[in-house]
Amino acid sequence: MSHTAHIPSHRKPRRSASKMAIRAGVAGGFLSTIAVAGAAGPANAEPVTETIEMPLLTADSLAAVAQSAEATQQVALDLELQAQLQAQEEAAAAKAAKAAEKAKAEADRAAEAKEKEEAKKRAEAAAQERASRDSERTTLSASASTGTATGSAATVVAFLKAQLGDAYIMGATGPNAWDCSSLVQAAYRTVGIDLPRVSQDQSLAGTQVGTSNLQVGDILYWGGAGSAYHTGVYIGDGQYLDAANPSKGVVIQDLSGYPASGAVRVL
Repeated sequence: MSHTAHIPSHRKPRRSASKMAIRAGVAGGFLSTIAVAGAAGPANAEPVTETIEMPLLTADSLAAVAQSAEATQQVALDLELQAQLQAQEEAAAAKAAKAAEKAKAEADRAAEAKEKEEAKKRAEAAAQERASRDSERTTLSASASTGTATGSAATVVAFLKAQLGDAYIMGATGPNAWDCSSLVQAAYRTVGIDLPRVSQDQSLAGTQVGTSNLQVGDILYWGGAGSAYHTGVYIGDGQYLDAANPSKGVVIQDLSGYPASGAVRVL
């Protein structure tokens, strides 16, 4: 064969359009050269080469990335801690609310029990007081004097009965209106006995006597001796005469309806 004879070409055919060849290299930092063939050039066209410079990952960049990752992790830890604290606070609040509710229920039960006990005591005291009054009324009815008043006592009673129907006015001293102590004072003045003006002092005049041993002419008082708030005069047969109040005026009343607290004897 002649050396000039045509020798078929062994060159590989060029690749079809839209094929891309990438060549990568590393030198110092990361520099890569990407060769991209023409998108639709002829088969014998020269390749178009474009060089893209990738960012250089230095020690500072790596440190920044590490710091960012650490910060992200710290934020996550902080959020988790906050969630735990919030859960603990909510649990503590729920426990405190439950304890408060239990304490309130116990306090309510204790208060209810105390109120029942006090109500029971009040009922017992009221029953005892009623029994005492009933006994006192029976004693007064059985032992009250039924005799006719004589002497000074008769004079006192006569004066008092002459005032029946007069009005009751606080601070009045007669002759047609009285309060309780001014009527008693005026009645005893008729027999020469000068009594104090007010009920408190009249309850201390003379000799203290029991209400079960009354005589006509004894001064009755209601309240404590020295702190009495009302006075009247015993007239026999379980009755007394007094300037009662603005609605009644001067009247005769039964001791059984309103037993006196005590009595003094001045005659």
